Amino acid sequence: MPLIEVKNLEKIYQDDQTATPALDGVSFDINSGEFVAIMGPSGSGKSTLLHILGFLDRQSKGEYRFDGKTINDYSEEEVAHIRNKKMGFVFQAFNLLRRTSVLENVKLPLLYSGIKESLWEKMALKAIESVGLSHRLHHEPSQLSGGEQQKVAIARSLVNNPQVIFADEPTGNLDSKSGLAIMKILQKLNEEEGHTIVLITHETYTAEHSQRIIKLKDGKIESDFSVERRFKVGDHDLK
Repeated sequence: MPLIEVKNLEKIYQDDQTATPALDGVSFDINSGEFVAIMGPSGSGKSTLLHILGFLDRQSKGEYRFDGKTINDYSEEEVAHIRNKKMGFVFQAFNLLRRTSVLENVKLPLLYSGIKESLWEKMALKAIESVGLSHRLHHEPSQLSGGEQQKVAIARSLVNNPQVIFADEPTGNLDSKSGLAIMKILQKLNEEEGHTIVLITHETYTAEHSQRIIKLKDGKIESDFSVERRFKVGDHDLK
């Protein structure tokens, strides 16, 4: 059974006078362990789609199943639990707490997890180590580069060991070198740790780290194809 199942998904934004379609009959599946890039120009519907996949918004029509169930199969409390435990989110704007250390930022999702507090530090340290920031534990976001801040955001998304990581333009605020480092981390998490990754991007060079590219245009799927990764984890290009 696919981890993500999307069938004839539609999203229509309605105001007093007009209806604006953002998604129009989108269908695809994503299996556990895949790394899928969803590409498209601004206004193509890719961020709207991500919000629906992450249970941050609801579709107007069609069906979306995560791990075999729709959002309507869950209570509001269960939806919040799934977003916290089974989904990790990485956004373009980092969304870190200012005047709060790297360690405390990464611990944040554990506040709502039901996991014993005595385990939080060990879990956070493991996540921080996985993105190579163990030497920055007690630094605040203002003391970090943009690339380092995004690594903190990735560590935070990992701390609960989610089934899927949703990354929305994670390199959008970074220079090309920092962006490549972030994509290396996401690719490694997929290849070596087995995390399912759904990447929203308009940049070809970031999509080339995925295994499959879904292209959207005007709210519809223009193409859906497998790709051979341009980079391999461990290649000199990635170091």
